[in-house]
Amino acid sequence: MDERVLTPRNRGFLFLDSHPAGCRQLVADMWEACPEPAPASASAPVDAAAPAPAPAPGAAAAAEADRPVALVVGSSAGYGLAATLAGLKRAGVRGIGVCFEKAPTARRTGTAGWYRTAATAELARAAGRDLVLLNGDAFSDAMKDQVADLVEKRFGGRLDHLIYSVAAPRRTDPETGTTYSSVLKPIGGANRTRTLVFDDEGVPEVREVETGPAEGDDVEQTVAVMGGADWERWIDHLAGRGVLADGFTTAALSYIGSPLTAAIYRQGTIGAAKAHLEATARTLDERLARTVGGRAVTSVNGAAVTQSSTAIPGIALYTGLLRGVLGEGLVPPIHQLAALWDQLTGVAPLALDDEGRVRLDSFELTEDVQAAVAERWGTATTETVADLADLDWFRAEVRRLYGFSVPGVDYTAPVATDVPWPDHTGDSAR
Repeated sequence: MDERVLTPRNRGFLFLDSHPAGCRQLVADMWEACPEPAPASASAPVDAAAPAPAPAPGAAAAAEADRPVALVVGSSAGYGLAATLAGLKRAGVRGIGVCFEKAPTARRTGTAGWYRTAATAELARAAGRDLVLLNGDAFSDAMKDQVADLVEKRFGGRLDHLIYSVAAPRRTDPETGTTYSSVLKPIGGANRTRTLVFDDEGVPEVREVETGPAEGDDVEQTVAVMGGADWERWIDHLAGRGVLADGFTTAALSYIGSPLTAAIYRQGTIGAAKAHLEATARTLDERLARTVGGRAVTSVNGAAVTQSSTAIPGIALYTGLLRGVLGEGLVPPIHQLAALWDQLTGVAPLALDDEGRVRLDSFELTEDVQAAVAERWGTATTETVADLADLDWFRAEVRRLYGFSVPGVDYTAPVATDVPWPDHTGDSAR
């Protein structure tokens, strides 16, 4: 197995290699940070002095088979990774994760998501969870068939939950063969905003950038990729195979964000896609309530440093300033997704806003927090930004996306890069 010392090589926020040991430790840290399962019944008396009864023969396998079955589409990064880990630990699910990652080669390491997936599989196995992780095009009907086959043959023919967390630059429609491409543009006119960049030495600079407006079919193309079409297609496909359980719930992960970034985000092409996603949720919610007594919602999450968010003008500066205001009060994705799982599984009531959305971003959008961030936004310059934003945290978060700057990892030691994709073919259904 190839072993070498890896040092970060990057162009801005994009890194050319990923560190397997760092990715593994990052996943372990997220697992450790995830809250333990909520008590099944807070009113049930517990005799702490009584010995635990010995499990009956086959009890462990039976208990695993009784666990809810979940599918996470987009399971290897960002909020999708948090959904997978929190589902396994907090909600005790088993099931399937779908993502699209690149394998290591002789010249390059695998993508960070490749190594995070391998680490997730190890943790699931150690926890006794039956988790199948699939690598491929989530937009394709072939992947949807593969998942439906697994649900039928391995998981008892029932799917209880689906979390949809896909951020992609393009999508090919399986019916028409048309490939759509998403863009990050404002609607109605050009937008000037402030953004944060770092030079090769890590020195920060606050810049003014202008993004031209959406033209032609930019909005339609972006909605076709990032809207609700594929989420709805997943539900239709799985319903057509008869694998949606009674009471099935599904959530698509979304973001609203601050007025400071609204012109490029919520009021831009991506925002149009998010609005379509939310409209799709309302359509699906009505359909699932009628057919399986189920629910469909969007979950509005708070700001976080992800590989997708760093590509959006202004988001890097905003997130660094937000962290500067909130400090440890910035709620990490793993805690947000643990709260979402509590609502989806009935541990906590499903709390929706007037648009039918689960809101996990309240820590970010209070008037006091937004006023403090706006004040810093208005005065931030290259000379002052280090005093206003938590730049050390932001830089480290970006590096951790690729497995670097993770505490506890020896980056001077050679590390094996040829890590195999998790093999589930040798495991029988539990």
